[in-house]
Amino acid sequence: MAKLTKEALLDKESFSGRELAELSLGQVSALLAAGRVTSRSLTENMLERAGANESNAYITVNQEALAQADASDKRRALGQELGPLDGVPMALKDNICVQGLKTTCASRMLENFIPPYSATVARRLSDAGAVLLGKLNMDEFAMGSTSENSIFGPVKNPRNPKLVPGGSSGGSAAAVAERSAYFTLGTDTGGSVRQPAALCGVVGLKPTYGRISRYGVVAFASSLDQIGTLASDVEGAALSL
Repeated sequence: MAKLTKEALLDKESFSGRELAELSLGQVSALLAAGRVTSRSLTENMLERAGANESNAYITVNQEALAQADASDKRRALGQELGPLDGVPMALKDNICVQGLKTTCASRMLENFIPPYSATVARRLSDAGAVLLGKLNMDEFAMGSTSENSIFGPVKNPRNPKLVPGGSSGGSAAAVAERSAYFTLGTDTGGSVRQPAALCGVVGLKPTYGRISRYGVVAFASSLDQIGTLASDVEGAALSL
């Protein structure tokens, strides 16, 4: 959807599923705050798109996503919304631990690993009310630059499935590009957020080292790794940061 002014967006009478998917993070946040859409409707739409998984971006879908969306809608109805990310569906690279949800690092070694704790970023997003759709495909243990090296199969570039999406956060970039998440998190050692963002035509940000906690991340190189945000535009990358 073309970038609409806030006024034009709020005046729009209804949205198709495709139109909802093509909204930016900032647009979705504004519609949620105005009560024009519900987190459940957004989450159902995104889960349907994630289920199609044409780019093979998703490894695991979070079965609690709709419950998280309903909790957000309830908070909003009671005037207790938590901020601009409350109710927004997003996803995480599969080397970021989430308690009770498989974290595989796209490796057979961790194919059935379920973390007993959550990464700091996962907890902070949960505390902000963001809805976790699932975990995203990647190069095994973040070692690669094409997202082809995964036991779950290669990620395909949504812009052209004959091309690689970049890596190692290829699933994170592809999910944003194919509009199956409003924003995602990836990890970047030497370009693993920025390079797939460029190849998939989205915005990827590697913050200053230390700006975001790396606790709970299965690191490639712990002295270099940094979590970064991916979104369809600069505003979305900033809001998620």
